[in-house]
Amino acid sequence: MRILDTSLDLHGHALRPVAVPLRLDAADVTPRAPEPLVRRLLRAKKAYSTRFVAAAIETDPAAFDLITDPEQAPRPGDVVLARVVTIGQHRRLESPTSRRQILFEGDEIIVSYGSRYAADQFLAVIPEDLGPCHLAAAGGLASRVVDQHAAISDATVIEPVGLLTNAGGVVNLAELAPHPVRAAEPLPGSASRVPVVAVVGTSMNSGKSTTLACLARGLTAAGLTVHAGKATGTGAGNDANHYADAGADRVVDFTDFGLPSTFGLPFEEVRDVFATMAEVLASPAGHGAPDVVLIEIADGIYQGDTSRLLTDHAFRSVVDRVVFAAGDALGASGGVAALRALGCEPSVVSGVLTASPLATAEARVALDVGVVPTFDLCLPAVALSAAGLAGAKHAVA
Repeated sequence: MRILDTSLDLHGHALRPVAVPLRLDAADVTPRAPEPLVRRLLRAKKAYSTRFVAAAIETDPAAFDLITDPEQAPRPGDVVLARVVTIGQHRRLESPTSRRQILFEGDEIIVSYGSRYAADQFLAVIPEDLGPCHLAAAGGLASRVVDQHAAISDATVIEPVGLLTNAGGVVNLAELAPHPVRAAEPLPGSASRVPVVAVVGTSMNSGKSTTLACLARGLTAAGLTVHAGKATGTGAGNDANHYADAGADRVVDFTDFGLPSTFGLPFEEVRDVFATMAEVLASPAGHGAPDVVLIEIADGIYQGDTSRLLTDHAFRSVVDRVVFAAGDALGASGGVAALRALGCEPSVVSGVLTASPLATAEARVALDVGVVPTFDLCLPAVALSAAGLAGAKHAVA
């Protein structure tokens, strides 16, 4: 079976029709021998995005059941037991501890529903029912792919068995997440609160996560306590682990707030996740107060949620400094101009472009903003300057 989709993108433009394979051969739908649900839940491969649910299953698997009505409409964050039908782009599922579990056709997996925006991979949306769909991200995203990058394989096909339920109804990631999302409120005045640095970029894979990790390393080497987070994107453990490995004392991402992905949510919810994360990371509760908070914003500044966030009062009242990652010199030049048009002045430019001495030289000629090789941010003096902690003026009003 193949689904032909002519959906609109987030800007309302028609996407090119794409036939996304959802093959269910006769051999695929042969039921396995009946097995107690408790055993199936314990044996199923769990995803990173469902790690708090996975812990609850290990504690009391008998507390869970399934809704198998094929017409049931899932919501963002709803948890589903699904069976792998056809292996495609994602051949591994990231576990709750970030181990890459190899997938086999016929495996049962526990993932959650969400949408995805990834310019280098998939555009995917939450399906309207429990019919066959796709594993749209290795972190455990059940979704329906409607478009994809030409260079990647078709998505792995999964067949939902049923939505996970407990005494409270359908299990949603938010139910068991450690941090509830609260309505955005400005943090206290800049004279009394923790400085916040946001890392944004030209696009996916422009070097944002490495830039933030190197910045965390340099600030830690300078003797500062760093807390770090990723506020938007698609759930995966690699970025959070990168920040922790770089020396951040406390790390969270949006999955800690009950979201497998932030794409497709109402903007107000995305804004509230960012503001709540900034508050959680700045809080001294349980970890001691940090000297600085670093937060990555996923994708590029032309992505709808990102551009709106950069102009939102909740962002401007929290963020003191913006560090910009770019993939090449032209992207750096255009990106700095785009940031300034949004009212954000970047403190430095870094990212993938700085892996090339020639691209770095081009950017330095074109820009009146400092261009800093990513790994130079590991040096205390460079990191302190980029973060505005060495007497530099704050960049966001």
